[in-house]
Amino acid sequence: MTVPMSIPKHFLDISDFDATTLNGIIARSRAMKDARKGCPKGLRETDEPLKGRMLALIFERPSTRTRVSFEVGMRQLGGDTLVLTGSEMQLGRGETIADTARVLSRYVDAIMIRAAAHETVTELAAAASVPVINGLTNLTHPCQVMADVMTLEEHLAPLKDLTISWVGDGNNVAASWVQAVGRLGGRLRIGAPAELAPARGVMDWAKAAGADVSLTTSPEEAVAGADCVITDCWVSMHNTDSASRHNLLRPYQVNAKLMRLAKPNAKFMHCLPAHRGEEVTDEVIDSQNSLILDEAENRLHVQKAILLHCLGA
Repeated sequence: MTVPMSIPKHFLDISDFDATTLNGIIARSRAMKDARKGCPKGLRETDEPLKGRMLALIFERPSTRTRVSFEVGMRQLGGDTLVLTGSEMQLGRGETIADTARVLSRYVDAIMIRAAAHETVTELAAAASVPVINGLTNLTHPCQVMADVMTLEEHLAPLKDLTISWVGDGNNVAASWVQAVGRLGGRLRIGAPAELAPARGVMDWAKAAGADVSLTTSPEEAVAGADCVITDCWVSMHNTDSASRHNLLRPYQVNAKLMRLAKPNAKFMHCLPAHRGEEVTDEVIDSQNSLILDEAENRLHVQKAILLHCLGA
């Protein structure tokens, strides 16, 4: 008798989950963070829930925070990691993505992939018999925004009670913020040049989901009365139009003048790496209201909770 295969629990996009699941992941992240206060950073969890499990980390693009946070997180949970880069694999070149997924599923318990194209991740997940986690694509960056939501709620209030301002390129992080507001509530005001607004599909999803998301070409309008102002670098690894982007985005720099339009003591966030003097000034990113280090740390805690969710531990 053939035993039917169970469907793996992927983590591909925030829009795939309901508010109860997402809030549960964040609550577990917070509990694990609290439990580790004062502990040596290399210490594993007491019960090592992922002992004996192996996580493959695939990087088509370079990474600092994603790689380190997933490696450290998996090891703290008692598991191990295998790091693979695009140059070491035949992903989508000499071998199909589906065949790669099927083979890796025989070796490891879960796969995290940081890919250039979103379709690479969805195709990998469709063929894999183990959970696949989206570590970043050109379309979305769900792990980052889960950490951002956790950070904001630590410092301010539940997302449903907040007004968030996104200023600059309507990129993959912005798209995941749209999904977060669509699922968890709150208000998102996006200030971006028309040429770099979020993809039409992203905004169509927001409308269908009843998300309180608005789009303007005015950074001042987007920031007015915001609880938190968020931006990202103007030129990502996949962009080839650097000069054009700088010209379009120069008016969207987050500086002290722009921050004064937000609420008093409004927070600032940036997923890093930051290009100081471009999308944000030193006086903003180094201010007491900047949460950049907290959100970077919270990648570790959120991703541990995502791993436990995906692996049913």
